Amino acid sequence: MSGSVFEERIGYARAVVDGDRVHVSGTTGFDYATMTISDDVVEQAGQCLRTIGSALAEAGCSFADVVRVRYLLPDRADFEPCWPVLRACFGEVRPAATMLVCGLADPRMKIEIEVDARLPGRPDAGPRPVA
Repeated sequence: MSGSVFEERIGYARAVVDGDRVHVSGTTGFDYATMTISDDVVEQAGQCLRTIGSALAEAGCSFADVVRVRYLLPDRADFEPCWPVLRACFGEVRPAATMLVCGLADPRMKIEIEVDARLPGRPDAGPRPVA
């Protein structure tokens, strides 16, 4: 749980551990401690990643363990400006990724990110791109 009022109101968890898998819910650019959100999509992406990073750490893994990422944006033109921030987390990891253009729950939200990760510790654990 991240402390987001949305988790309580809607009835979900920020992240769920299921065996060796970690599923992090769609996370928006809200700073859940202050319930504020920037108008800037790049800043929102950075905040999404900070929240996701905290959830992954609490579950016992990190961005290095992410195997799948989904980006949801209302405006496709907002995606490319976020690439440097996203690459900083995922550039070496290379998870499978999808970007979808769709409406989000609040018009202030410009990006939502969700990830699936695998807990480390098994000999075959860890994401690997397939050629």
